[in-house]
Amino acid sequence: AEFGFTNTGNLFLCAVNGLVYAVASWFGGRFAQRQGYFVALRLGFLGMALALLAGTGLARSLAGQFVCVIAWTLSMSLTWPSMEALISEQEPQGRLPRLIGIYNVVWAGGAAVAYFLGGAMLEKMGRSSIFLVPAGVHLAQLAAAAWLERGLRHQRAEADAGTGSESCARPDRPAQSPVPPATFLKMAWVANPFAYIAINALLPVIPHLAARFELSPMFAGFFCSVWFFSRALSFVVLWIWTDWHYRFRWLCSAYVAMACCFTVILLSGNLWVLLAAQLIFGLAAGLIYYSSLFYSMDVGETKGEHGGFHEAAIGVGIFTGPAVGAAALRFFPEAPNMNAWAVTVLLGVGLLWLVALRWRPTKP
Repeated sequence: AEFGFTNTGNLFLCAVNGLVYAVASWFGGRFAQRQGYFVALRLGFLGMALALLAGTGLARSLAGQFVCVIAWTLSMSLTWPSMEALISEQEPQGRLPRLIGIYNVVWAGGAAVAYFLGGAMLEKMGRSSIFLVPAGVHLAQLAAAAWLERGLRHQRAEADAGTGSESCARPDRPAQSPVPPATFLKMAWVANPFAYIAINALLPVIPHLAARFELSPMFAGFFCSVWFFSRALSFVVLWIWTDWHYRFRWLCSAYVAMACCFTVILLSGNLWVLLAAQLIFGLAAGLIYYSSLFYSMDVGETKGEHGGFHEAAIGVGIFTGPAVGAAALRFFPEAPNMNAWAVTVLLGVGLLWLVALRWRPTKP
């Protein structure tokens, strides 16, 4: 609001940031695979902290904010693929669902709390708080990475000496579905960026939704964080209940629910309908994300590169959703809901792609 941004401007900036992340996270995953996960984590956390600290002085100009966001995004691209690979590297398959479940619940819970409190921090503590508080978190993460690296070295030394972890069996994976695991990986890599198309076509227009219902920044943060908490709840459920693994009907149903609720959220004029749609949207987006990460770590051995591709696909979604929304508003300014319909059509294309992958004949 300070810089007079419309929905089109917000969507455009979000699209640029997504494009940067899509490219950088692909290289970030490859860098982590070759140079070491903790090397990538240290560089990433330090870069994110420095970008935010610089933001306290540069945030008064639009160009300064843009530079800080891009620097922060480039640094972040080193962290997610590394963390995703660390939780699964050299772990027995029987422990993998539990480890990924813990990881998902922690990051999704943190994201929900951050969005819930972000508006209140801005309103009550001032603009600098949204830079200084996260910078402090990143510095704490930097210290935690150093501590965890020492602990992991000690653990692996014990394992090499013969006192390490025991194997942990899991039910036979391919018997659960006639579809090969590699096909599920491809389907999840298709579904997840389309989910992020919806998410990131939605997030930049939150100020518009808040204005529609006359919500202050603090209450907009409270109300529009409902789907974040719903997604975190879905991660808890999917961690405990694993029958959705390698089941196409769950992935497809979640995708359809996500697409429908996206349209309802942007077009509904009823606060309670918006609340219900957010709840379902979060649950559906959670299953789609969980599928992409779980299959990325469960299929194949190059965890870092798979994590990088998983994150790059997210970046594609972060770019495409806002870009389509901004283009729709730019070329059809007389239709303020055109961004919602344009992205909905795009989500329909994603559903067709998903179904085509499922029913494509597999090579013998």
